[in-house]
Amino acid sequence: MDSDTIWRHVDDQRRQLADLLDTFDPGQWSTPSLCAGWTVRDVAAHLTHVDAGRGDYVRAMIRSGFRLDAMINRMTKDDTSDPATITARLRAMVGSRRHPPMTKVVDPLMDVLVHTQDICVPLGIDRPMPGDAAVAVAERLWEMKFPLNPRRDFPGYRFVATDAGFAVGPEWGALREAPIRDIVLMLARRLNVPDSERDPDDD
Repeated sequence: MDSDTIWRHVDDQRRQLADLLDTFDPGQWSTPSLCAGWTVRDVAAHLTHVDAGRGDYVRAMIRSGFRLDAMINRMTKDDTSDPATITARLRAMVGSRRHPPMTKVVDPLMDVLVHTQDICVPLGIDRPMPGDAAVAVAERLWEMKFPLNPRRDFPGYRFVATDAGFAVGPEWGALREAPIRDIVLMLARRLNVPDSERDPDDD
């Protein structure tokens, strides 16, 4: 997927998520998300930090002892913005082409697709992913080695999307067939890989 298409998807997903967040009541904002220790509000605030300047990241990294997870958590917990401010900030990011230092252009798309599910799943909201965008994110996840590393975490498994052109893992691997949204969530460690009659060690 080329960068212009990626950014069009990012803009669409940010706009749609902002519209959805505008409908939430205080109880929904305070609901625990799929991200351990974070509420829906925390996840939404985190999504706006993609647009932070390089200096903000450097300062946060120094304060967090150069630990990525600690930096991300610090930036999120230090952000005390109210829901209306967070939603307005997310909507204002439509058209922005910023992404954090040392990340790829596809990473903001990965963030908004996965974190939208982090918000929606606990609230019982069925939120589809655009098929081509989900495939691009699944491909990015599969090639990652840090902080996620699906090839290490799922050795001997083959993931095949039932509704999109996506298949990774060895041909002989234990087959896991699922919609591309579920595969994205498996690779992102949001959804458990289902058991099957065929295990990686059966061959």
